[in-house]
Amino acid sequence: METKPSNGSPAKFVDQLVVPGDVILDLSTMAEQTIKLGGGLRQDCDAISVIKAGILRFSKPNKYWVESSQKRYVPCAEDSVLGIVVDCKPDNFLVDIKGPSVAFLPVLAFEGGTRRNIPRFEAGTLIYVRVVKANTGMNPELSCVDVLETLGKKLPFEIAVGLNGRVWVNAGSPSIVIVVGNAIMKSESLTKVQQKIMAEKLLQRVQQE
Repeated sequence: METKPSNGSPAKFVDQLVVPGDVILDLSTMAEQTIKLGGGLRQDCDAISVIKAGILRFSKPNKYWVESSQKRYVPCAEDSVLGIVVDCKPDNFLVDIKGPSVAFLPVLAFEGGTRRNIPRFEAGTLIYVRVVKANTGMNPELSCVDVLETLGKKLPFEIAVGLNGRVWVNAGSPSIVIVVGNAIMKSESLTKVQQKIMAEKLLQRVQQE
């Protein structure tokens, strides 16, 4: 199969059909820029190549992923996902993220987490997490994302996620529903530190209204 070479800029590929083998980006031409890769992409030295067919998507500042009709989610490092706790072990929570295998969330992967301060999650608990490691043949490793917990300390709301991926949010006012929805969407392209700052700013904005 003939692959499409990259001229250093992925702009011409964004919102276009890409197939496995396409090289969309040459990192050697992008000095001092941080690039985040979502599902469907892989880094080989300085080349970012496609590993599944679909439409290349982009979100600011520099996150790229391939959107496809594939039904089963394929975990990728730095993905922010909603998962359901299915079991609790001494060292890990087992979490269903609708991937090929159950993921694990270490009990110490929480801000300020210690052996004496382990969070309690029952089977069926919905949690918002980030994929830390996603290697082929291994269970994905997760870390905690504190956005919903941070908002929940100040704002009363309910949230549920269907198997079709749709998120339902209920609150006492439309403004709180909008804040929670925006927080989830913005978190996808932010680091953990940036997520915390973003959540605090959203809370300040709500309190000033």
